[in-house]
Amino acid sequence: MTYQSEAALEQQLITQLSTQGYESVTISDESDLLLNLRQQLGRHNDITFSDREFEQVLNHLNKGNVFDRAKTLRDRMAITRDDETTVWIEFINQHRWCQNQYQVTNQITMTGRYENRYDVTLLINGLPLVQIELKRRGLELKEAFNQVQRYHKHSFSASYGLFQYVQIFVLSNGVNTKYFSNNPLRSLDFKQTFYWTDEDNQLITQLEPFADTFLEKCHLSKMITKYIVLNESYKILMVLRPYQYYAVERIIKQVSDTDKNGYIWHTTGSGKTLTSFKASQILIEQPEIHKVLFVVDRNDLDYQTTKEFNHFSDGSVDSTSNTNVLVKQLADDKVKLIVTTIQKLNNAITKPKYLSRIDKLRQANMVIIFDECHRSQFGDTHGRITKFFSAAQLFGFTGTPIFAETAMSTALGKKTTEDLFDKCLHKYTIEDAIRDDNVLGFS
Repeated sequence: MTYQSEAALEQQLITQLSTQGYESVTISDESDLLLNLRQQLGRHNDITFSDREFEQVLNHLNKGNVFDRAKTLRDRMAITRDDETTVWIEFINQHRWCQNQYQVTNQITMTGRYENRYDVTLLINGLPLVQIELKRRGLELKEAFNQVQRYHKHSFSASYGLFQYVQIFVLSNGVNTKYFSNNPLRSLDFKQTFYWTDEDNQLITQLEPFADTFLEKCHLSKMITKYIVLNESYKILMVLRPYQYYAVERIIKQVSDTDKNGYIWHTTGSGKTLTSFKASQILIEQPEIHKVLFVVDRNDLDYQTTKEFNHFSDGSVDSTSNTNVLVKQLADDKVKLIVTTIQKLNNAITKPKYLSRIDKLRQANMVIIFDECHRSQFGDTHGRITKFFSAAQLFGFTGTPIFAETAMSTALGKKTTEDLFDKCLHKYTIEDAIRDDNVLGFS
């Protein structure tokens, strides 16, 4: 193994990112960081801030913990200008995520309980949103992770606490590279650090190809704005793993480019509900989609699912057994996301007393996502749903798809997952999960 110092690895990464469109800047301490933030936020919002105006921005930014600041980052704020007019500013462009200002710097010194110097920092619109901790080749990544923990204890919350806006950490020794979402110190766990992969689940461990793919400007800001889930139940940030990202991207592409269905084969325990939640969240942002239905089996509509979906779209989940509530949601054009059970959906489309209220949905442009579709879709119900929602696109998530050699006779005949949902859009099998320590191995 060729020896490479941490300083050499650091400089090599900065040089690479500069060729990828990041502006290399020198920021020594917090005063430099604040001056740069003022310039970059002003540039992003086409505003020149006065001292008084920028002080409003800093006071607004300096509130709350990591989770609170993740919300602030994604929101806009109103500032009162010196001429008493009001103007709204944004901290990151979430809808056109490539249209932000990107910079790279290194060795920023921050002083809190102790003085720390951070390795490589990626700034978006002047805010430090990605922190990269490097160790020389041969050292364990756990040492870089421990360094991040020390930063949390010693200096991240110092002064205006701008480093609490970090969304993603990257750890690398040049040979192995992993990423994870920022969270309060108590919620940081080395087990929640992930390798990036390509679409076929092939690991990308070396820093150079990782920087070329994951740290590419548009991809990085897309990960931050679209593929971090703010988990309200536990008040933590959850960044999607690569197979979750690729699955959602495939569904979005299928909806945008075709009228075809599809299914996702992700092994049991790999986080299918989080993946389908994120797919639902992104799909309802598309104006051409009338509604997204997330359909689970009655026994799977647990408290966790209900809380997460309802926080994202208030009133989207009805955990009662009353079909009338579902029909009211279906009939209301303002309700874009609905989480329901397959049993209630079947009632809604078969009972005459409901049909007149939802008849307009027969030709509506809808997306229906079925969780654990291998259990719920092999019977008459599937036929009734597809017949009623004739213009809808259907997507299934399953850990155990049904193939021709394992298909059992049903009321619909011998049906496979592909017969019902068309082709597999992405797969992450038990072999992938064992390799990634995502599940326990077995004999």
